[in-house]
Amino acid sequence: MANATHEIVIIGGGSAGIATASSLLKRRPELDIAIVEPANLHYYQPGWTMVGGGVFDAPVTARPMRDVMPSAVTWVQESAASFQPEIKQVTLQNGDTLHYRLLIVAAGIRLAWEQIEGLGQSLGAHGVTSNYRYDLAPYTWQLVKSLKQGRALFTQPPMPIKCAGAPQKAMYLSCDAWRDAGVLGDIDVQFHNAGAVLFGVDAYVPALMDYVDRYGIDLNFGSTLTAIDGPARQAIFKTADGEITRDFDMIHVVPPQVAPDFIADSPLAAESGFVDVDQFTLRHHRFPDIFALGDVGSMPNAKTAAAARKQAPIVAVNALAVLDGHAPVCDYDGYGSCPLTVERGRIVLAEFGYGGKLLPSFPDWIIDGTKPHRLSWLLKSEALPWIYWNGMLKGHEWLVKPKPRLTPNPRQAA
Repeated sequence: MANATHEIVIIGGGSAGIATASSLLKRRPELDIAIVEPANLHYYQPGWTMVGGGVFDAPVTARPMRDVMPSAVTWVQESAASFQPEIKQVTLQNGDTLHYRLLIVAAGIRLAWEQIEGLGQSLGAHGVTSNYRYDLAPYTWQLVKSLKQGRALFTQPPMPIKCAGAPQKAMYLSCDAWRDAGVLGDIDVQFHNAGAVLFGVDAYVPALMDYVDRYGIDLNFGSTLTAIDGPARQAIFKTADGEITRDFDMIHVVPPQVAPDFIADSPLAAESGFVDVDQFTLRHHRFPDIFALGDVGSMPNAKTAAAARKQAPIVAVNALAVLDGHAPVCDYDGYGSCPLTVERGRIVLAEFGYGGKLLPSFPDWIIDGTKPHRLSWLLKSEALPWIYWNGMLKGHEWLVKPKPRLTPNPRQAA
């Protein structure tokens, strides 16, 4: 494979990359597609919050990559190293090259643990945990079960991060467990958020504030975790008034998140480091034979699995149009979904698009997403994992089938 050529090369075998390949093959089964993905395991990452809350066991969120990779694609089990878009080439870590007619980048986001001093040495011990890692989510639940009194800190870094509601979800599920155990009143729960608001879409804030008040959570906005001393059980935060230090018995850390280095250092990157694409067509601004979706894209949408699920068929349709010599024919509306788990059995189902516009999948009489619902919990705990493994990854586009424009998109001509 030292110098192979494919019609379409997809970088990344996560949810976005595999869903796009499956949507492409549903429409054109004869396509020659290669997926570049080094990992042996594929994870259902939205399930890790439930693992940290004692709802799921971690192994149900992982499957062998070979079991989810579409059988019709060529799986290149290697890492991408660099891009040469002027000659339509990707160079791999082992020095091999792949040439393409069209490139789709779905490489995800990088968790920058190293940006918090001392965190790497403390994770998984000294009460320091994070649901953002498969191996640590069970430790979160272990800490929650064992904590009877003291201080529990929950952090959220500056945007962008994947699933902006996940830091809160970990906190609410923990508080619900402590309430059930009768110890919540003996635990000082603090939320340290680098941002200025509890949630970026105002319509969902009142319901969340009800739970903040119910659980007695101390909100700290403009508070960014910068360092941890695990053995001393101390966390240091940067605030507008200077550094503050907080002792803790448990801390749930959400790391800063950035574009993967091989993307940020490439000619594909925008100033942000993410792939520089049109937010509607998901086509690259400077290289018309390149698309990007999922967490690695520069679009200003919420980075969630639901967003990738909506984007994948749009990229598939637009990519095929470009392969056929036409302009992209579908637009992405910025849809993302964040099921905010406020207690075991109830969820505030946040669904919104660009500009914070509410984009509910169901009428209010079925699910009013601005209020906590039992039905939303069943959707999150029962339906969505099944839809992920059996629908999204296999090219079934339930509720996300793209609607082609009547005229080509004027923002990007072929």
